[in-house]
Amino acid sequence: MAELTPNEGKQLTIDVAGQSYERLPIKTHVITDKDHMNEIVERYAKLYVQSGDMLFISERVVAITQGRAFPIKDIKPSWLANLLVKFVHKSPYGIGLGSPWTMELAIREAGALRMLLAAAASAVTKPFGMRGVFYKVVGNNINAIDGPCSYTLPPYNEYAKLGPAKPMQVARELADMVGCPVVIIDANDLGAVVLGKSSKEIDDEWCKRIFRDNPLGQTKEQTPLCLVRRMS
Repeated sequence: MAELTPNEGKQLTIDVAGQSYERLPIKTHVITDKDHMNEIVERYAKLYVQSGDMLFISERVVAITQGRAFPIKDIKPSWLANLLVKFVHKSPYGIGLGSPWTMELAIREAGALRMLLAAAASAVTKPFGMRGVFYKVVGNNINAIDGPCSYTLPPYNEYAKLGPAKPMQVARELADMVGCPVVIIDANDLGAVVLGKSSKEIDDEWCKRIFRDNPLGQTKEQTPLCLVRRMS
């Protein structure tokens, strides 16, 4: 059994509310839509799980195994996608909706009317310093949509993807199989968002603090699974 070590440039431990935790990233093969999450967790994570552990899973691999990642060459952006993308803030930490391909996926997922309503609500509230209104109105985990970046692990540097479907259900099913609580998280170098969790008792803010420095990494680490373990 290989030793679990932190990714390059990342710390193994973190302190949250006066308690220290280890974040143990688990390397896998390059996951595709031919894989199944229960088999991935069974193969790579289950043998490492100890009592009290919590398993964090990148939302990206859940979406990929569900067939929700698409080559950008197969996505034909509509006129609405090309229009709306002009108003999106471009971040160095991920494409988000800042490309015509990801915007097109968002329109297909949420519907054109809801996207227009969300855009209007954002425009009206932005002068008052209100942030995140667009994503609150549009819903449907649209904030988890992401697109191709030069630093993304191939072949997904030429893909756009939706967020995972039914992440709460997926988390519960995987927790039953692996024998510890499961969190499906969308993390980057700006922060983290919990998309799914196996129990209502898991605190979203605690999860965000555990993952505030993105221990899974942002580029080609190939570690979509992470065990979080309380240190005695």
